[in-house]
Amino acid sequence: MKTKFPTFKTDAEAEAFVANADLAQFDFSDMAPMRFEVRRKDKSVSLRLPEPLLEEVRSTAKRAGIPTQRFIRMAIERALQRGSK
Repeated sequence: MKTKFPTFKTDAEAEAFVANADLAQFDFSDMAPMRFEVRRKDKSVSLRLPEPLLEEVRSTAKRAGIPTQRFIRMAIERALQRGSK
């Protein structure tokens, strides 16, 4: 049986653990994927939406556990990827 992955208080603790641990012995089934945004956002856009649509976007982003603007950006990226195939 695999061991539950421990939690850490700092990034340094996590890095030290991962550097020396045998990760094959841990159960990662409870983990959720994370998406980190590292690219600089240097342009802004103003977008007018009907209020019901904006509320639906906000509630969907909240259910997904991500900020509204990131949710919108990801939706645009997905649409562009589908359009280029």
